Amino acid sequence: GKGLNEMQVRQAGLDPQNAMIGLAVELATELIEFPRHLSQHVGGYVLTQDRLDTYVPIGNAAMDDRTFIEWDKDDVDALNMMKVDVLALGMLSAIRRALDWVSRKRGAPFWMQDIPAEDAAVYDMLCHGDSVGVFQVESRAQTAMLPRLKPRRFYDLVVEVAIVRPGPIQGNMVHPYLRRRQGLEPVSYPSEAVRGVLERTLGVPIFQEQAMQLAIVAAGFTPGEADQLRRAMAAWKRKGGLGPFREKLLNGMAARGYALEFAQNLYQQIEGFGDYGFPESHAASFALLVYVSAWLKRFEPAAFLVGLLNSQPMGFYSASQLVQDARRHGVEVLPPDVTASEWETTLAGDAVRLGLHRVKGLAQAAGERIAEVSRGGTPIQTVAELAQRAELDRGDLEALATAGALKSLAGHRFGSAWAAAAVSIRRDLLDAVPVAEAPAVLPAPTEGADLVADYASLGLSLGRHPMTLLRSRLDRRYATADFLRRMDHNAPARCVGLVTCRQRPGTASGVVFLTLEDETGLANIIVHPKLAERQRAELLGASLLGVLGVLQREGEVVHLVAKRLVDHGALLGRLVVASRDFH
Repeated sequence: GKGLNEMQVRQAGLDPQNAMIGLAVELATELIEFPRHLSQHVGGYVLTQDRLDTYVPIGNAAMDDRTFIEWDKDDVDALNMMKVDVLALGMLSAIRRALDWVSRKRGAPFWMQDIPAEDAAVYDMLCHGDSVGVFQVESRAQTAMLPRLKPRRFYDLVVEVAIVRPGPIQGNMVHPYLRRRQGLEPVSYPSEAVRGVLERTLGVPIFQEQAMQLAIVAAGFTPGEADQLRRAMAAWKRKGGLGPFREKLLNGMAARGYALEFAQNLYQQIEGFGDYGFPESHAASFALLVYVSAWLKRFEPAAFLVGLLNSQPMGFYSASQLVQDARRHGVEVLPPDVTASEWETTLAGDAVRLGLHRVKGLAQAAGERIAEVSRGGTPIQTVAELAQRAELDRGDLEALATAGALKSLAGHRFGSAWAAAAVSIRRDLLDAVPVAEAPAVLPAPTEGADLVADYASLGLSLGRHPMTLLRSRLDRRYATADFLRRMDHNAPARCVGLVTCRQRPGTASGVVFLTLEDETGLANIIVHPKLAERQRAELLGASLLGVLGVLQREGEVVHLVAKRLVDHGALLGRLVVASRDFH
């Protein structure tokens, strides 16, 4: 998408030539295998004339199918070798797959550069914190920041990506920027030179480059000394490398008439950059993926879901949560079916058809044979015929039956399991002559039994949300997540839901953040340290958690500050019995 990249870079106020180098590096993150007949030039340097893994030592990560490069960056620097981070971003795969399906749907190639820039509807969605699945801005902290920062143009996304980081938070950059953006605090500059560096970020240094430029214009650093400062910013906690620069920064700014308070604040912010401060070109290239993924979510949500599901594991959300969110946005999702599914998840018209890759215990080779048979000219009529034509073994059939993927051939799960077992038994009898017999009439599983089996075999369910089945057994005073979003500030409130996320950031002074999911959406919970310590068992052990507390509202950002936690996890074990009440 070079055309869109250049346009976005110019709109961001960046130098196109330098920023495009950063963009090229960032957006090439999945191109690990460079063609042997090409040399890749970035900034005049030949990066490689062969595959990267022929040049660098590769180690196996703890996660399956994940690798890492073993070289230390400082060793690479000492050898005077060019160091470029090659990041395997799963979102690049998700975007590529989504765009492939958009192209099929539209009947013509559709590329990143075809995505309209600066679409107001995309920014409207992000301003509401509606960003599940969107690159970089889907975390709990980002969904809370979006309604505060209210991005309305591309450069706002550049800032959004960079500002929700430990460095800007610890460097006291976030709240001043927000206050100035909201018109609650005046923007002032101690000199015109500083204005030239900080005007685009309202007087707050957010990017590493700005810290380097301030050292030059305000403290008299040479460009070489500013580069040494940049290196020290990345390593000061590990090596104590900022000490020699402190006096030079403070004295240099004092000599040029800058107030001590300004100088000390700048030094504090530079220290913050040691905790994952972002370069501006890095943030700009990430912001491009934010916009593209947000556009897909807004205008092509079905294709976007297909891309996400086929690129797992990635991001903050499970497949179940991604599907739940897509369905709340009007996307129809169909279950895996041996007569209709491919191995991967696909689009079926405007609906998403889950692929056989969702079926736990089914080998990929078996799933691909099933898909090939289902695409053939002769429709499959029975489980036995499927087993023969796709060469399925007993384990394959059992996995398909448990997942409900045999429903179109053998009915509900119990009937499918019976049919699968019958095929296996006949095989065990050395392919005995088939006997004509009426299929067994078995009772259908309860809604709760289907729900449990869905999560066990697919990792998600297309049935009713578990909370729907459990509501009648819970305190009726528990509000839904949707109702919480409409309550007043400081109102006493209580909610209950499945615990989908627990976070305890190092910058939060011991505060624990929870996300609960119910049938209407997500609820954000804040647990202060004293309560976290007092109810540690409930906080860490509950799968289904009730929270009693006080609602906090800042515009559209809503949190429930917990005063008491209640573990309702035992109800999940009774889900099968409880579901009978709903028939």
